[in-house]
Amino acid sequence: MLIKRPADIKPHEITEPALYRDRRRFLQATSGAALAFATSGLFLPAEAAVGRKLPDYRKNPRLSTDESPNSLKDITRYNNFYEFGTHKEDPAKHAHTLRTEPWTVRVEGEVEKPADYHLEDLIKSAQLEERIYRLRCVEAWSMVIPWVGIPLADLIKRFKPVSRAKFVEFTTLHDPEQMPGQRRAVLDWPYVEGLRMDEAMHPLTILAVGLYGKILPNQNGAPIRLVVPWKYGFKSIKSIVKIRFTETMPKTSWALAGPAEYGFYANVNPAVDHPRWSQAKERRIGEFLKRKTVMFNGYTDAVAGLYAGMDLRRNF
Repeated sequence: MLIKRPADIKPHEITEPALYRDRRRFLQATSGAALAFATSGLFLPAEAAVGRKLPDYRKNPRLSTDESPNSLKDITRYNNFYEFGTHKEDPAKHAHTLRTEPWTVRVEGEVEKPADYHLEDLIKSAQLEERIYRLRCVEAWSMVIPWVGIPLADLIKRFKPVSRAKFVEFTTLHDPEQMPGQRRAVLDWPYVEGLRMDEAMHPLTILAVGLYGKILPNQNGAPIRLVVPWKYGFKSIKSIVKIRFTETMPKTSWALAGPAEYGFYANVNPAVDHPRWSQAKERRIGEFLKRKTVMFNGYTDAVAGLYAGMDLRRNF
């Protein structure tokens, strides 16, 4: 049961306003003085989590954007991860409490090979790839991130879903001791997200375990998170501990918390506004001017066929 409905939550607890209304972030993006502040000891716990190199991986330029990635500082210090707080800087300050080793992912539901899988075994058995993807958040900000991950389709084939499996449901770790943001009823914990099976099997969909060639930092969803680059960021669930294959559409966290604001599909669509702000433009973190939002976050040629014949205003 939801303890607190969206109307009862203060606006800053749901999401921050656009970047231009956040004076500190605006200055940080445009001022050298603010950059000096960002490198202060405030972020030392987050920085300590960055540095361990990943096993061998290959670059995949075919599935990567040619845009320049954001800096590691941008990517690791401006995050949505409500399990560690509702402000963008909270994950960088608090996520050092998360223990990511050992880590097990439970696979269950409509599959032939349900089991508890150790993350290190999943990584060893897969080919890691670096892909540079755009990330577009529903709050109208974006980044370009060099993820390193496993094609989700490769793992799904290993689990052998049966014909009844139409959807894939993902669940985040629920441990308020490690994730202090879960002590507040901002959402009905644990966090749950899902994809249709064809979305999960799409070549662009990955389970990321790193960025910039190094182990994924805690505040970015360590040790394993979903990345679906044509959807708004809240679909890309972090710190996954369970994957369940289902015949029916999963009841996802934000769709339950605000069904008029956060649909199951969450495809980036500049023509469908959030009820409280426009989605027509976005601000790339680190840039001064806004840019036009593009359909499917720029991945139209690759994914539009998944939604042929669907009303994308109704199925938002």
